[in-house]
Amino acid sequence: MTITSGPIEIASGAGEADLESALDPRRWYVLALLCGGFFMVILDAAIVTVALPSIQRNLGFSEEGLQWVVSAYALTFAGLLLLGGRAADLLGRRRVFMVGIVFFTAASLLCGLAWSPAALVGARAVQGIGAAIMTPTALSIIMNTFPEGSERNKALGIWGSLGGVGATAAWLIGGPLVSGPGWQWIFFINIPLGVAALVLSPLLLTESRAGAAVRSFDPIGAVTITGALAVLVYSVVEAPSHGWTSTRTIGGIVIASALLLAFVLVERSHRSPLLPLGVFRRRSIIGANTVMICLGACMYGLPFILTLYTQQVLDYSPLKFGVTSIVFPLSAAAGSMCGQLIVLRAGFRPVAVSGMALMAAGAIVFTHVSVGGSYFGDIFFGLVVFGPGVGLAFVTASIAALAGIREEESGLASGLSNTALQIGAAVGTAIVATVSVTRTRDFVAANPHAAPLAGLNHGFQSAFFACALIAAVGVVASLTLLGRHGVQPDAQLEPAAATAGD
Repeated sequence: MTITSGPIEIASGAGEADLESALDPRRWYVLALLCGGFFMVILDAAIVTVALPSIQRNLGFSEEGLQWVVSAYALTFAGLLLLGGRAADLLGRRRVFMVGIVFFTAASLLCGLAWSPAALVGARAVQGIGAAIMTPTALSIIMNTFPEGSERNKALGIWGSLGGVGATAAWLIGGPLVSGPGWQWIFFINIPLGVAALVLSPLLLTESRAGAAVRSFDPIGAVTITGALAVLVYSVVEAPSHGWTSTRTIGGIVIASALLLAFVLVERSHRSPLLPLGVFRRRSIIGANTVMICLGACMYGLPFILTLYTQQVLDYSPLKFGVTSIVFPLSAAAGSMCGQLIVLRAGFRPVAVSGMALMAAGAIVFTHVSVGGSYFGDIFFGLVVFGPGVGLAFVTASIAALAGIREEESGLASGLSNTALQIGAAVGTAIVATVSVTRTRDFVAANPHAAPLAGLNHGFQSAFFACALIAAVGVVASLTLLGRHGVQPDAQLEPAAATAGD
């Protein structure tokens, strides 16, 4: 049996010195470059939450339409991730990674120059396409640069830590930018970073691709799954205006279901499907990606509501919100570091359960926010509890989703994991936004003489409770679908995981 890392093959019985000398000596610099790209992608997915009230005022977004600033990015990101991973495996990982950087950087410029809600949403959708190309490609390169074992787990732990920290550090970075030069600069900062990554890629990355007898893509699969997600999110967002039992809402859900069924049929019949359905025979894959969906829904849904609460109810400036939220990235980083250290000793299940339970508890704390609230009375302790849960769950789900995966499946597995995260982000944001708007309208209708802020606060409380329920689903999924131990379950299910050339 052999272990592969890119084009290098090492006998499993080789000594540590031989293994070390055969690995790419620049691999940690490669990891730094790829993690930098991933940090930029995750940062941009979350940094807009700080700027949402400013964007709403400046461009004239409606309450319901505002969530599309988040969801447009997440939808194209989720819908095209698998196609991005397949393209990387077949066309060359370095080449495809650089194409993704170009898309992402150009779209960032368009976002900053947006002159209307439609222009910003459209540019965000293009940005999501760039992210869908970059992210699975970068993770696939990591999978083929580091051999399975302690080094790969360390690399994935760093990757997972950046994901958790990037999604929360965005608040700290976004606050000063929005309060200073303006919300446009949360997008403009990507331009020098993208240019730097584009310059460094040919210097640090070597070209690689998976061996395949037939080079075949599945654009119909990509269109049907993206369409299904878009129609589902649109139906959920518009339901408060048209009614949950209206023909428009029910029809939208039926169309989304039909597109999802079409996707399944296409995947079953395509000679090189975007998502081979056989992958779902692995219980650990189902568990890891279910947890990732719940994680994405909470990780993006709760900040979406929290930034609106602090800036619309407590009258925080973007700068104040960003500075006071520093406890979140710090606690998430602590959770990520702990998760990386203990997941292979304690197993996937207990770490994931702990992470999702902490997220549920943190969301419950936020259900007590009030109109006359304060930072320590209503925000601080919720962040302290919620943050470590994000780190623990993200690292665990990331490692579990990739454990025991063969080299030629790495693009698929990484794409599927990130697809689950972005599906959660899009659907979760839509759910909490819908709950908030619906509960606010119901409260105002029942209490016409109540203060306007009381109605907003009531809607935000209900949205935080929705986040807690989603996290509770994640706890159940972790208990029932994830294995007790580290990589052993997948190793048993896939004995050829070491290499395709045994």
